[in-house]
Amino acid sequence: MSDENRPNLLGDYLRARRALVTPEQAGFPPGASRRVPGLRREEVAMLAGISADYYLRLERGRDKNPSRQVLESLARVLRLDELEQDYLIGLAAPRPRSRRRPKPERVPARLHHLLATLGVPAFVEGRAFDVLASNELAVALSPRLQPGYNRLRSLLLDPEEQAFQQDWARSTEAFVAALRKSVGDDIDNPRFVELVGELALSSERFRTLWARHDVRGLDGGTTTVNHPVVGELRLHRDKLPVDGLLLVLYYPDKDSESEEKFRLLASLAGPGTPLAPAGDRSIATS
Repeated sequence: MSDENRPNLLGDYLRARRALVTPEQAGFPPGASRRVPGLRREEVAMLAGISADYYLRLERGRDKNPSRQVLESLARVLRLDELEQDYLIGLAAPRPRSRRRPKPERVPARLHHLLATLGVPAFVEGRAFDVLASNELAVALSPRLQPGYNRLRSLLLDPEEQAFQQDWARSTEAFVAALRKSVGDDIDNPRFVELVGELALSSERFRTLWARHDVRGLDGGTTTVNHPVVGELRLHRDKLPVDGLLLVLYYPDKDSESEEKFRLLASLAGPGTPLAPAGDRSIATS
């Protein structure tokens, strides 16, 4: 795809984010005559200390080389946090395009061995949240945590996964924002194109969240899920980067009610059965 025909990522992001800043947040009266959500272009330009014409050129993709100072000023006006500001700056200075075919995401053998030894639900995911490998406890936690499934697709399109997530709305916001961060300016990647295209056609929730251009990292934390057999589980989640992939682990607090349920869950994976990888799937993505 030539530079002339490439999507205007910077302009799209600026438009989406200014629509989310209310006039009151920026110090302007709301007014009944406002015809656009959020801030007007000239208001953003004034607050950032640049001309309205220059800001218009940025949104329309006519100026692709704004200074870092300008971008930081825009980030301040648009109330971006540090991660969002870094994302904005990255859009204005995209990395050189590669003509090489993307390399498949492959799980190293040592990760398969590690999965087999872990006594907690664990799996390996790729940049687009494809499950590439998992152990038996992960599959006992959710059958959608095995190779061949995509976590975001399951979350948005699978009713069982929607019931599994106690706070589905928050989970979808986090996952879509994390996908936006993972994609960055790598918009030609076939796996991203395929996944975003499918979800845009199939999920109104995805279309709404994708249009916001939220950017977040999906890191560790605590989550609560509704298991169909053992009931509510409060689990910690850790994500460990390994060779461009992520090893994800779930585990309960020691001596908690969730740990008792977790022991029952472990028995569902097979009494006395050593944990083993549930398989592997290669996904073409750079």
